[in-house]
Amino acid sequence: MSTIVRPSEGRMIGGVCAALARRFGTSATTMRVIFLVSCLLPGPQVLLYLALWAFLPSEKHATTSAW
Repeated sequence: MSTIVRPSEGRMIGGVCAALARRFGTSATTMRVIFLVSCLLPGPQVLLYLALWAFLPSEKHATTSAW
């Protein structure tokens, strides 16, 4: 399984939806719509987004820290 990184290009707020879209092979717009619709349901979606934003490395940092 490949590492999920937030891309430098195509990000809107934090790049989380773009990273997940790249990982699952869908468009970033589709992933953003899925996230917005999921926010209508009760649950910790915003907290999960913030946690992924904090813990997923940025693409430029992930490539420079490679062994």
